[in-house]
Amino acid sequence: MPALWIAHVHVTDAEAYGKYAKLAGPAIAKHGGSFIARGGKYVTLEGKERARHVVARFPSVEAAETCYHSPEYQEALDHARGASERDLIIVDITEE
Repeated sequence: MPALWIAHVHVTDAEAYGKYAKLAGPAIAKHGGSFIARGGKYVTLEGKERARHVVARFPSVEAAETCYHSPEYQEALDHARGASERDLIIVDITEE
């Protein structure tokens, strides 16, 4: 079952976060992920305000989790730590 990787991000160091983004894209693609949304216009109706929102589609929750824990993504994530405040969830797409 397909899954969505949904990140809400407040960037505190644009240069370091740019290094993260450059490495994260290929890591996500390697695990079957493709971006649906990256930044762009948004409206916050509830919850904490974050200026950047990213949604990627993966073949499954397991593929998204494997990507997150992969050496390639962890290398990218090293640049985001300390350069951003992030919330990240993975949710399966249930089709009714």
